[in-house]
Amino acid sequence: MVSNVKLSNGTLMPMEGFGVFQVTDPAVCEQTIIEAIKTGYRLIDTASSYQNEEAVGRAIQKSAVPRGELFITTKAYIQQMGYDKTMQAFEESLQKLGLDYLDLYLIHMPFGDYYGSWRAMEELYKAGKIRAIGVCNFMPDRLLDLCNNVKIIPQVNQIERHPHYQRLGDMQVMKELGVQPQAWAPFAEGLKGMFTEPVLMEIAAKHSKTPAQVILRWNVQQDVIVIPKSVHKERMAENLNIWDFELDAEDIEKISGLDKDCPSMLDTRKISEVKRVYDYLKNPVLTSL
Repeated sequence: MVSNVKLSNGTLMPMEGFGVFQVTDPAVCEQTIIEAIKTGYRLIDTASSYQNEEAVGRAIQKSAVPRGELFITTKAYIQQMGYDKTMQAFEESLQKLGLDYLDLYLIHMPFGDYYGSWRAMEELYKAGKIRAIGVCNFMPDRLLDLCNNVKIIPQVNQIERHPHYQRLGDMQVMKELGVQPQAWAPFAEGLKGMFTEPVLMEIAAKHSKTPAQVILRWNVQQDVIVIPKSVHKERMAENLNIWDFELDAEDIEKISGLDKDCPSMLDTRKISEVKRVYDYLKNPVLTSL
């Protein structure tokens, strides 16, 4: 039911997946992923900093879905930047996940020696241990700089993107570079009244859908991959049920008016946020915004 998008290297990636950020209880995480796969999700997105790769791995092993039908993503965090550290981080993540290859490996933050990390990821990619490589949270200037200094252009840039932060200029730069955008936290964790926006509620009623479904559909119609998260089975099914309707031009135009042109969760150019993400492993604060 979920559509795929072809990345710049030809790899097919589902347009909708399942995220596990903040699902840190091992038993809850494992059962959540098992239910997500049963519900129909095939793209599972985790990260070393989420500290749940082992639970994700156990769920994958218990799944009746063949490995080749799953698309598994994880990420290297700031403290794992640099050629040697990323090589080690990759092997540790692979072992925790119980896998012999990754579908997508990402640099989690645009800080530290991510150039050294990218060289390691290029080698792992060429060795066939990763099907696609990419970055997260790279603003257009950093992304353009990286693309001008590497052998392999990132296939994906995972960014904060939702109706309050639409980033049309960023999207255009990624399109020109051939980098696929992916939206983490497409609901912005419900911050700033996201689910009660009158415009979203009106459009949802028009299509007999929920505001959450409208937000996800809005993203995928603009060729943005989404990875919603929920530990509730009914919400998992609801979030996946976005492939039987389409927003029209009027809907898209109304949603465009919700753009506040500022992030709700992460600002990599704000000092308090840089301090927060560097300290995140010791003090997992969600945002300073």
